[in-house]
Amino acid sequence: MRTTDQTPTIPAPVAAPIAAGAWRLDPARSSVEFHVRHFYGLMTVKGEFADYDGTLDLAATPAVELTLQAASLDTKQAKRDEHLRSGDFFDVGNHPQIRFGSDSVELDGDTLRVQGQLEAAGRSIPLEFDAPVREVDGELEIEAVTEADHRELGMTWSPLGTLRAPSKLIVRGRLIRTENVR
Repeated sequence: MRTTDQTPTIPAPVAAPIAAGAWRLDPARSSVEFHVRHFYGLMTVKGEFADYDGTLDLAATPAVELTLQAASLDTKQAKRDEHLRSGDFFDVGNHPQIRFGSDSVELDGDTLRVQGQLEAAGRSIPLEFDAPVREVDGELEIEAVTEADHRELGMTWSPLGTLRAPSKLIVRGRLIRTENVR
């Protein structure tokens, strides 16, 4: 909150802009990350996806969509990335995309309450999360954090049980209004 001449400036309610149209994730100012505990939980492997697109449109079905190109994952270690793209994990050759689609979305104040399905490596698991949203200069800023058990997606390879579940999934970003304004 900013004050000018002792008069507080209150941020605009986020409900009106979200409901007023369709939004898309701006990859230049957003990130899609994952964190996985490794080495018996003593270390965390962090990675991100470079190629993705996402939309938010409360009037659409699904209202929230995120599609990642699985081959774009990057943990800053080429050999590990190659293994993650293999059949032991994302199986990029047979399943080039990772997709999340919402089943239900509820706007509760400045928070989206989302339930949906995460599809990766030919399998699907339910996810639910809360995502705070705020309006910034006519755009929306969002942060969604949830956990997913990668073992339920068939990603069970773990030498001597060193890989720990669940994986943390984090989407931070800016949403810009698309041409479809209601």
